[in-house]
Amino acid sequence: MTDDAYLFLADTTAGSGWQGTPVSLVGELECLETPAVRAWLDAHETDVASPVLRIVPPEQTGMIPEDAERLPVPLDGEELERVRRAGATDPVAAVEEELLAYRDSKEGRDDLLHKALAAGIPAHRIVELSGVDPTALPTPPRP
Repeated sequence: MTDDAYLFLADTTAGSGWQGTPVSLVGELECLETPAVRAWLDAHETDVASPVLRIVPPEQTGMIPEDAERLPVPLDGEELERVRRAGATDPVAAVEEELLAYRDSKEGRDDLLHKALAAGIPAHRIVELSGVDPTALPTPPRP
């Protein structure tokens, strides 16, 4: 895993599988105005509004197609959260919002932690969003 997010050009004709989050859904990112990113976009004859320009957070870089043109980009904490939320499915995004709200309340902790695990949110992400100690996470039930 890398510490950088990645911009990449998705093959929108493939029609199969997940191909990152369109940058246009994330909003403004400081890295998009850097000379390196501008030159990369120019070299590929695209811009930030293009539907083929996608972004993934560091933990999802393994999902970038091998043959895709890619560029690592640094994001600050707030930008990284926007990238993660923009790429989350609706149920996951809703549970992540609850985890963020949990920081200010301890009510229903166990139910919320179970709900987050059941939604498929990785344990490290639950800890990051909720602020709970990793040892406080319940053990998921075995299938």
